[in-house]
Amino acid sequence: MNPYVVPVGAIIAGVLVLLMPRLLNYVVALALIAYGLYELNKIQQYVVI
Repeated sequence: MNPYVVPVGAIIAGVLVLLMPRLLNYVVALALIAYGLYELNKIQQYVVI
């Protein structure tokens, strides 16, 4: 995964929240989901089924 994805996504989310504060709930929810998926994908290599 590209190392610039998370910081660029955070900057875009911050700008969207500044422009449209009503989006805050959606931006936070999407950020948490994306971060969770990213972390699960990172640790998946260590999980042996």
